[in-house]
Amino acid sequence: MGRSQNKKNDILFYQIRQSFEPGTITPEKANQIGYELAMRFTKGGHAFIVATHEDKKHIHSHIYFNSTTLDCTKKFKNFWGSARAVRRLSDQICIENGLSIIENPKRNKKHYGGWLGDKKKLSNRDILKRDIDNILAKSPKDFEEFLRLMEVIGYTIKQGKNLTFKQSKFNRSIRCNSLKGNYTEDILKECIEGKTDEKQKEFLDDNVNIEPVKISLIIDIQNSIKAKNSPGYERWAKVFNLKQAAQTLIYLQENNIDEYEKLTNTISEKTGLQNGLSEKIKSIEKRLNEIRDLEKHIGNYGKTKEIYTQYRKSGYDKSFLENFEEKIILHEAAKKAFNALGVKKLPSIKALKTEYAELKSEKNKLYSEYKKAKDEVKKLTVIKANTDRLLAFSKDEKSPQKKDFNR
Repeated sequence: MGRSQNKKNDILFYQIRQSFEPGTITPEKANQIGYELAMRFTKGGHAFIVATHEDKKHIHSHIYFNSTTLDCTKKFKNFWGSARAVRRLSDQICIENGLSIIENPKRNKKHYGGWLGDKKKLSNRDILKRDIDNILAKSPKDFEEFLRLMEVIGYTIKQGKNLTFKQSKFNRSIRCNSLKGNYTEDILKECIEGKTDEKQKEFLDDNVNIEPVKISLIIDIQNSIKAKNSPGYERWAKVFNLKQAAQTLIYLQENNIDEYEKLTNTISEKTGLQNGLSEKIKSIEKRLNEIRDLEKHIGNYGKTKEIYTQYRKSGYDKSFLENFEEKIILHEAAKKAFNALGVKKLPSIKALKTEYAELKSEKNKLYSEYKKAKDEVKKLTVIKANTDRLLAFSKDEKSPQKKDFNR
């Protein structure tokens, strides 16, 4: 996000640049997404233009918006973290539209083409071999699990006389037995069952520089959101809010939760923290109640001490009791309370008030932490429910769950 100034150092307009992975979007769609980004970021309050370029391999848009609002009453203030806010919103819109995003961006001035680096271009067959090898490295429990993981990273699979794989970047399907090396269906099954280690020796050409593909919870979810052409997608989208799905994915990315186990562990940790804080608060509340009772009983004890001393000296005379029964009852109740609390030496009222004030302050602080932990647990519970929903769709498109976890 940039800005333009005149000679008086007054900002006239701001610029946002939005780039897309080559081969994943048309210029028309990129322009439409740029328009949506501008509208949602400015809330429709600033004039803007979206210029989409296709002169590079990566289609990109330049979004310019006026610093002054349409009604000329306010100016946009480039707040701290505005670039991060723009990137987060752009990511969300891209995810909602089934487009890829940069998972772990680093702060620099490169355009999208710069993010791609200067890696050696792989053929479609090399890409397929790379992905097969990385899925096998995940040690799938059986051949069906292997095929499911291949589908998760974007492949359409056909079984029959020949096992074939296809994805959106391929011009056509590729047969396994046509790949150079040991990639036949039988060899793949034997590798999964541990009957052969041929894959370690021959699966890839030595001269192909392969980088591992990360199979993660985030990739699973992103591929589920991107499955727009799959059977049942429209029916699934009607009961599940795509914006909520995008927010779920962004939350997982921003909190570095890339494995399902890490998500469940995080929920357990936050729940444990919430419960621990709750117990501390209960303990403090118990002590606050004790202090209030102590103050009351100490007051009653002091007011009735002389009367009770006379009552004891009278040999606990019944007529004396009848005359001062209320005060004697209060005195005995105070002594009983002291014994129950294990108080042998009465504290001063001043000391109790000081302790009460300190505990009250600590309780307020702990309650603030407890409320924050409770909100995090609630949010994580929704995130996990959304994640379960997305993964369930990824595994079985024909039977999506019907419960809507959108909040």
